Amino acid sequence: MRNQLFIGGEFVDSVSGATIEVINPHDCSVITEVAEARADDVDRAVDAASAAFPAWRKLAAAERGRLLLKLADAIEAHGEELAQLESLDTGHPISDARKLDVPRTAACFRYFGGMADKLQGDVIPVEPGFLNYVQREPLGVVGQIVPWNFPLMFCSWKMGPALAAGNTVVLKPSELTPLSSLRLAELMTEVGFPAGVVNMVPGFGAGAGERLATHPDVAKIAFTGSTATGRRIVEYSASNLKRVQLELGGKGANIVFEDAIIPAAVGGSAFAIFHNQGQACIAGSRLLLHEKIADQFLERFVGLAKSIKLGNPLDPTTEMGPLTSPMHRDRVISYVKVAIDEGGEVITGGRAPDDPALANGCYIEPTIVRAKPGDRVCQEEVFGPFVTVSTFADDDEALAIANSTDYGLGGGLWTQNLSRAHRMAGAMRSGMIWVNSYKRVSPASPFGGTGLSGYGREMGFEAMREYTEAKSIWINVDAQIPPWYPR
Repeated sequence: MRNQLFIGGEFVDSVSGATIEVINPHDCSVITEVAEARADDVDRAVDAASAAFPAWRKLAAAERGRLLLKLADAIEAHGEELAQLESLDTGHPISDARKLDVPRTAACFRYFGGMADKLQGDVIPVEPGFLNYVQREPLGVVGQIVPWNFPLMFCSWKMGPALAAGNTVVLKPSELTPLSSLRLAELMTEVGFPAGVVNMVPGFGAGAGERLATHPDVAKIAFTGSTATGRRIVEYSASNLKRVQLELGGKGANIVFEDAIIPAAVGGSAFAIFHNQGQACIAGSRLLLHEKIADQFLERFVGLAKSIKLGNPLDPTTEMGPLTSPMHRDRVISYVKVAIDEGGEVITGGRAPDDPALANGCYIEPTIVRAKPGDRVCQEEVFGPFVTVSTFADDDEALAIANSTDYGLGGGLWTQNLSRAHRMAGAMRSGMIWVNSYKRVSPASPFGGTGLSGYGREMGFEAMREYTEAKSIWINVDAQIPPWYPR
């Protein structure tokens, strides 16, 4: 394990010498301590990224892409090591880390490795005698802040397009889960990334994060995390009017219509909320059931939830691991009381499991709560294995409930009616909609939301544009002064 900051191509101690304990959420034991980045360390990292930027932007785009492709190969070659590290640090079941986290990380870097030399400009049709073309240029040093729920994968989502477009990066991993990010930095050095192109500064938001967001030499800040922190980052960014890209909270509506294929909807809805212990901004945390099929759906859904095997995330048979930190576990459990106080019914779960082997960890049973659409548990992001259930009578009511929150990140619907699927997908206020599936992602498909879920897009060609500036260049082809110029 690497436990120092990564600045200028080297692993170094923090200026203050301060460290952060990294906790194993399975039993709350200390895995290791890592250096804590503070403002002085962020300044060092930005200086390193600034020094590396001129040469990196001038490097042939195909060469930048080649390094990203080599990194994807290295991730796959070290896949088991990275999966173990991610599972140990975050509580992800090792089976998910192997099948989803590591492959998706490699795929994202590989996609943007291929995209690096595909970033094209435009020629604009203007009046005769002039040529007007638009070229896209990198922004410079970009600051990136990734959360604790998918730290390895989010590194690729953030760094892939930024590096492919020619920017240099200062990335702040979460203080809770920095281990896979630091190992990734080491792999980047091994495959040949120049010193200073990527810098890693794990630290707290109030220190490292705030300095990154206010630093005058950072051209853009890209943040994934809570809506409250996103608002503060927007305020901090005003210091130099840096660009801001935000992927924030969500309260996904997952709608099951009366004509849905029930077994598929039950399994897909369980994945939508219980995968990664519900710690996903796109989780289908509001389950909306047509009243005609609500009882039969819930019977199957509750049975499936009760059958999920909780356990040590490093055990290949574990289906759901612990939440990532004790503080977050307590926050999620607190919403059980909120639900009951507002008249909700806890159908199953809502407590720690009885298994004594899990007693010291951050475990919560899969929780299903019947609640009214206007209740707090249906409006606020819980971010855990906690799903609310409400019913509806027709399409209009389902749409009204789905659009009744201020979030707009992901949503899903289950129906065999093609017309309904298109109509509802178009009317739901959400950046992403899944029909007869949930939580599908691809490096080629834009990812992001509306409303309190933020703005800007990860992945796809949209992400490349997010990390470039459009420059319009006018050429007087004839080199003559037009007759309409003032004399």
